[in-house]
Amino acid sequence: MVYLVWGGRTSLGDEPKSGHPKTSTNEENTTHVDELIRCDRRMKIREIALKLEIPKSTVHEIVYDTLGYRKLSARWVPKMLTEDHKLQRVEISQRLLQRCQQDNGDEDTTHIGVGPGGDFQANNNLFDNLITGDETWVHLNTLETKCDSMT
Repeated sequence: MVYLVWGGRTSLGDEPKSGHPKTSTNEENTTHVDELIRCDRRMKIREIALKLEIPKSTVHEIVYDTLGYRKLSARWVPKMLTEDHKLQRVEISQRLLQRCQQDNGDEDTTHIGVGPGGDFQANNNLFDNLITGDETWVHLNTLETKCDSMT
């Protein structure tokens, strides 16, 4: 252990410091940041930091790491799938599996695929219609006003 005596000080512990707390990434700040983003999805990290009086680095950590938001088309969008999206994926997978089990072994049987609106449609070959891989979002560039963004 290194022991340093300077100016008559003998304490090795940290003394209270003025300014922002060292860890301002707490539940209260996370809730406030989330509320601000939900009210105005076009709000910048700098604006959030000024409004809440916490460092920009802390806001950045809360937005990206804790809340999992990503900036997309000048709006914050949750990156995580919602429970509805997860449930929809499970239901479609179960229906597809049931259909495959019904058609087990018969190559001439018409297989089923997901059509527009989430309904199953008949297809000639199941494997020609399956797409697997990581999720990718493709957005049409339709800009909306700030008022539209808040609704």
